[in-house]
Amino acid sequence: MRAIVVSKVGGAEELVYSEVADPSPGPDDLVVEVEAAGVNFIDIYHRSGFYDLELPMIPGLEGAGIVLAVGSNVDGFDVGGRVGWADARASYAERIALPAGRAVPLPEGVDSKTAAAVLLQGLTAHFLASDTFPLSAGDRCLIHAGAGGVGLLLTQIAKLRDAEVFTTVGSQEKAELSRAAGADHVIVYTDTDFKTAVEAIAGQNAMDVVYDGVGAATFEQGLDLIRPRGMMVTFGNASGRPPDISPLILAAKGSLYLTRPTMRHYVGDRAELLRRASDLFRWIGDDRLRVRIGAEFPLAEAADAHRALESRSSTGKVILLP
Repeated sequence: MRAIVVSKVGGAEELVYSEVADPSPGPDDLVVEVEAAGVNFIDIYHRSGFYDLELPMIPGLEGAGIVLAVGSNVDGFDVGGRVGWADARASYAERIALPAGRAVPLPEGVDSKTAAAVLLQGLTAHFLASDTFPLSAGDRCLIHAGAGGVGLLLTQIAKLRDAEVFTTVGSQEKAELSRAAGADHVIVYTDTDFKTAVEAIAGQNAMDVVYDGVGAATFEQGLDLIRPRGMMVTFGNASGRPPDISPLILAAKGSLYLTRPTMRHYVGDRAELLRRASDLFRWIGDDRLRVRIGAEFPLAEAADAHRALESRSSTGKVILLP
């Protein structure tokens, strides 16, 4: 079969379309024909060496497709069934073997492209809004990169929870997408300082929570927008690692809370995976959650997909099609 292989860390050119051996299922696994794979910033971190992984490797954590084989210990899945996943390595491939416990059956009405576009980022948005800082009616949140994959989904889920949503985006085109997702206040950070703009609308220290997937470029100013005993949620590093911070700074800025959530702690068991995925699929079915696929690339062009995401020129989700 064909897959993308990374043999050394580096730029997007290290994503090499290669012939590799077909996977075979262990007793607790499924083998799936990949119909679509999601592209995420964590894939870039793996490729670049930001996070250490053993090489060579096939990148990608997210995808969806058709079950080809079922391990001897697996119940509840059949050959020919459709499944999606958000945390199974080696998803940039024509076929994948993954633990059955991390696979989610896809309901009618959710195709493989949609599943590959929503699961990892949708599960992330779900736990950010419902558990990391559980939004409730009237809460004010700031979401950076509001037209990105997580940003668009998180905005919609925040509005389902009746929060007041502020977003930052990089262009007027992205601002329109953010508004269409339900954002109440959209700041184009290339036109104005986002801290000044937020304070002009809401006043000083008015945010209950800041959801920051950008990192270095936004982290410190974001702290200055949070109310006393509010929370900074840093969940990504699109512009680089956030700076180190002393606990005394959190005290000086209002006894703030700072957290860095990860999926393995918020989607840690199968029951939690299925509960969150069920909410996402139900909202999609009810047309309360819209999934934007901003770009599709053939699997062989994974390097171009990474470049599109790294440039922050993409909107919504980028996916690969084997």
